[in-house]
Amino acid sequence: MRADARRNRELITTTALDLFTEHGAAVCMEEIAHAAGLGVGTLYRHFPDRQALLESIALDTLRGLLEFGLTTDSADTSRWQALQLLVEYCAGLPMALIKSMSASLPLHPELLELQRSLDALFERIAEQAQLEGTLRHDIPPREVVGLLNVAVCRPGARADDHLTTVILDGLRSTAP
Repeated sequence: MRADARRNRELITTTALDLFTEHGAAVCMEEIAHAAGLGVGTLYRHFPDRQALLESIALDTLRGLLEFGLTTDSADTSRWQALQLLVEYCAGLPMALIKSMSASLPLHPELLELQRSLDALFERIAEQAQLEGTLRHDIPPREVVGLLNVAVCRPGARADDHLTTVILDGLRSTAP
C-alpha cells in the first residue's frame, strides 16, 4: 500500500473511532469522510461499507490488545499486577463498540480467533493469580474474565471508575 493510502486509511479509522466514541455507532460514512477531510470516494475505496470499517477498527484494537497482553504476560510482575495492567489498557480501548458490534453483526473469522485468544490469555493469567494467592480462589477463571469484561466493555469505562474499582477489589484475595 502506498504511503498516502496508508495515511488516509489510518486517518479514516482514527476519525471514525473518535466519532463513534463521541456520537455512537450510528455516525454515517459521509460524516466520517468529512471529519477526516477526505472525499467519500476515498473512504469507500478503503472500506466498502460500515461493517468493513468497524471490523478494521475491531481487528486493529484486538491485535494491539493481544500484543500488549502477551508482553504483559511475559513481564516479571505478579499475576495480579498483570491483570491490573490489562484492565488499565482495555479501559482506553473502544471495547464497548467492539462488544456491541460482536453482538449484532456476523463476525470476521479473525475477530473470533482474537477473542478466543484473548479470553484464553486472561483466563491463564487469572488462574496463575489464583495460584500465587493474589486472586480469589472461589471464582473460576472463566467467570473472572466475564467480570473483567463487564468492567471494560462498556461506554465510558475507565480503570479508576467506581465499577472497575469495585470489581477489582472484589476479585482480589484477602488471604495474607
